[in-house]
Amino acid sequence: MSNSMKNMTGSTSRGSTSSSNGLLTVTIASTHPHDPAANDDDDDLLLDPDDPFDITQTKNAPPETLKRWRQAAFVLNASRRFRYTLDLKKEEEKEQKKSMIRAHAQVIRAALLFRLAGERELGATVVSTTPGGDYAVGLEQLVSMSKNQNISALQQYGGVKGLSDFLKSDLDKGISGDDVDLSKRKNAFGTNTYPRKKGRSLWRFLWEAWQDLTLIILIIAAAVSLVLGIKTEGLEQGWYDGGSIAFAVLLVIVVTAVSDYRQSLQFQNLNAEKQNIQLEAMRGGRTIKISIFEIVVGDVLPLKIGDQVPADGVLITGHSLAIDESSMTGESKIVHKDHKAPFLMSGCKVADGVGSMLVTSVGINTEWGLLMATISEDTGEETPLQVRLNGVATFIGIVGLTVAAAVLAVLLGRYFSGNTKDLDGKVQFVAGETSISDAVDGVIKIFTIAVTIVVVAVPEGLPLAVTLTLAYSMRKMMADKALVRRLSACETMGSATTICSDKTGTLTLNQMTVVEAYVGKKKLNPPDDSSKLHPEVLSLINEGIAQNTTGNIFVPKDGGEAEVSGSPTEKAILSWAMKLGMNFELIRSNSKILHVFPFNSEKKRGGVAVKLVDSGVHIHWKGAAEIVLGTCTQYLDSNGQRQSIEEEKAFLKKAIDDMAAQSLRCVAIAYRSYELDKIPSKEEDLDQWILPEHELVLLAIVGIKDPCRPGVKDAVRLCTEAGVKVRMVTGDNLQTAKAIALECGILVSNEDAVEPTIIEGKTFRQLSDQEREQVAKKITVMGRSSPNDKLLLVQALRKGGEVVAVTGDGTNDAPALHEADIGLSMGIQGTEVAKESSDIIILDDNFASVVKVVRWGRSVYANIQKFIQFQLTVNVAALFINVVAAVSSGEVPLNAVQLLWVNLIMDTLGALALATEPPTDSLMHRSPVGRREPLITNIMWRNLFVQIFNEFNARKPEGKNVFKGVTKNRLFMGIVGTTFILQIIIIEFLGKFTTTVKLDWKQWLACLCIGLFSWPLAIVGKFIPVPKTPLSRCVLKVFRRLKKSRTA
Repeated sequence: MSNSMKNMTGSTSRGSTSSSNGLLTVTIASTHPHDPAANDDDDDLLLDPDDPFDITQTKNAPPETLKRWRQAAFVLNASRRFRYTLDLKKEEEKEQKKSMIRAHAQVIRAALLFRLAGERELGATVVSTTPGGDYAVGLEQLVSMSKNQNISALQQYGGVKGLSDFLKSDLDKGISGDDVDLSKRKNAFGTNTYPRKKGRSLWRFLWEAWQDLTLIILIIAAAVSLVLGIKTEGLEQGWYDGGSIAFAVLLVIVVTAVSDYRQSLQFQNLNAEKQNIQLEAMRGGRTIKISIFEIVVGDVLPLKIGDQVPADGVLITGHSLAIDESSMTGESKIVHKDHKAPFLMSGCKVADGVGSMLVTSVGINTEWGLLMATISEDTGEETPLQVRLNGVATFIGIVGLTVAAAVLAVLLGRYFSGNTKDLDGKVQFVAGETSISDAVDGVIKIFTIAVTIVVVAVPEGLPLAVTLTLAYSMRKMMADKALVRRLSACETMGSATTICSDKTGTLTLNQMTVVEAYVGKKKLNPPDDSSKLHPEVLSLINEGIAQNTTGNIFVPKDGGEAEVSGSPTEKAILSWAMKLGMNFELIRSNSKILHVFPFNSEKKRGGVAVKLVDSGVHIHWKGAAEIVLGTCTQYLDSNGQRQSIEEEKAFLKKAIDDMAAQSLRCVAIAYRSYELDKIPSKEEDLDQWILPEHELVLLAIVGIKDPCRPGVKDAVRLCTEAGVKVRMVTGDNLQTAKAIALECGILVSNEDAVEPTIIEGKTFRQLSDQEREQVAKKITVMGRSSPNDKLLLVQALRKGGEVVAVTGDGTNDAPALHEADIGLSMGIQGTEVAKESSDIIILDDNFASVVKVVRWGRSVYANIQKFIQFQLTVNVAALFINVVAAVSSGEVPLNAVQLLWVNLIMDTLGALALATEPPTDSLMHRSPVGRREPLITNIMWRNLFVQIFNEFNARKPEGKNVFKGVTKNRLFMGIVGTTFILQIIIIEFLGKFTTTVKLDWKQWLACLCIGLFSWPLAIVGKFIPVPKTPLSRCVLKVFRRLKKSRTA
């Protein structure tokens, strides 16, 4: 069994099951903390492993499961029903194309290596450097070198330095980046874009809309009716029946196609937003943020763990740089990059280390660009709700088809037995007297009615209503700073019972400043007062900060204010050092970096080995204060003298605790001297060298303030009221985590801050699986956690029946984001690896935006229920009236045209009106929606048996005031108004087409009063109490008990 199948089996077992055909069914999460029925002893009676529509989670679901529900669905218009689900056939073709392109590239490289080996035997050949316009090297030479990874060609250009000169770029400062320079580069080497396949046009949607089998039958029936009508009654009168059916069908097709086309445009816009990655580039000596599409040949780009390589290029510098090339080679192999293997391929991910690259090929001139241009981006993806609604549609469709067949049989029986009379009381069919053409005409009219009943009864638009409400929600969520990458996450978020949130940048502002500083055992007051520091101490602090950083400082030539770039922590420390008098450029130019140990979320620190002017070596470390302090044996006092740290450790630990209690992030800076001859001289040995991390000399400890975001406390309170528990998972120490949790309202009081409510990651990871599952439910704050601790917490909570949303921004957060029910990555601080593993990207990194996503998730479910109630009301009424009338009198009161009009209101316009209802505050005053909660609740069944007026009732199935907030939804008001006006036009002016008669004002008033009566009737109906146990659950229990007793 595949891992994904195992995961899915696990998730299915965590939530109870569903009903037959995913319909009325279903169950609620078996160990759900908010589920009053969780302890029901009869849950086992509801298990139905054979139900193809019971898919608790489509995230990571195997293709076999997805094929199974498609095959089980009763479908009359597959192109419409399955439009926004994953095209499994195209997905297979896409993988085959990728394999072909990868294999082609590998064959070319192998052939080149063979040729180069032969050339080395015969003597080196000179690569021609054909000028490319303003540049000394041409496009073809660059593309050939990059695609073939021809290191021989690179060497003949003079290595990366010589190549950068050819491309008029500076390896330290990048290109100038002015408009003229960028224009020249784009003209000479192309842009970092690739041709995309155009989305489907409106004509394509029109073509697909009319391919519904029932509509095709009606068009044929309309054509035959038109011919027979003209033949028997003449052109002037005979074209009405056939023409009116044809027009009604045409109207349904146009409205359906336009609605679907509008949705497709929304998905295209969202897709374009997902692909617009923002990254850093060095231009004119400063680090700036640009779009991936703005990268040009010659750009110098910094690379860090989690980044996507945005174009083909050559390594400039790298420290422990490892690239995951699986997206291009198809093999999950990590490749280490150095000057012997310097080529970087677009589309790959930085798995480890840091470095910088020179861009040599962009867009369609890269293998990644070619791959992206060849395969089309499939926006299809089913959601659990979509699958269940396909089950509902299948069930209703089979019932409708059965009813239509019964109506057809009854009407044909009555017609041919002489029991059907026209308006004048004349028998329509008399054996031996009625002409064949009249008989055929009569049969066609009966057949048309039966087919139209099928059109009304088979709700093809029901699963599509999910897509409509999801598309609407996705567009609105963008305004609320949430970019949805996976559709199913929208609805799953409505079921979330817990949110595991990061601290930094999510609960806090991520605007960091150093507010306290200890140098040696002396506290600086103010923290940037350098006058009390010994010059040697100050020099070492500045050297450590300037060299051991991934940030940068740009000082404009005109003497303007210096620009500090990097992560918020790096920016805070660099800014503090600048206030102490650090000259960033001078320090970096006076010493050479030998080796870098990038900051590691497991070790909580990063280091660098630096060669000085006098050939001495300093190794600088920076990281979590108590961890770095634990590796120090000495400190520098105010006179610059080394002193033993043992006697002062208690004082320094108390200083760290005091700062942490003020919710400050504590960072320690330390160093040690080292001998140059002990450092490996060969590059491959240096890459494997481990920086000495013991016997360090403490230089400084700084406390960095990162204030809580405004509104976070209210957002946490809102979650708590909504039955969603907020847990904080952070790499900061436990005291800092506790202080922030109290400030944000995650912890209510100091009395709550006891283990296991507040726990260290190390303690949690040492527990057994069973103990972790028990403890996970009680955890509110986890400090000093590693990404693996976060993953263990998510797994333990999910095993306990929770629906888990988790936030993450680092590359190492990817497993937890992938494992969670909803992965939320950060748009500003998040790495590309984290974003690709997530379901939703929080664009402003704000926890309040996460809470808005919960609101929208609940709104999706609520809107679908509104639409189902409205549609079933019309379904039941239309079918019931026609069946009763057909059986009792042989006539149907609603003819084909009238039924098609009802279908248009019910299916497309109804979905548009109700699926676009904005979320209300009341949604956050309920418990989370159980993932297996019945789609049709007992309240909906009650309301069903109590149409323009009913559309208002459907807005609030539980609320008594159905008009609250109605004016805020302009689309709803517009559709209701349009329906009302069209209804008047149909009755008053289109009588011959629709077989209706004009009404006088008294009759119109009577119609209005009858319609308006549905409002007070619905209010009275809402006072009728309903049992908590779903009706479908009770029926299923009885049915399965009977089944069990028979087999016993």
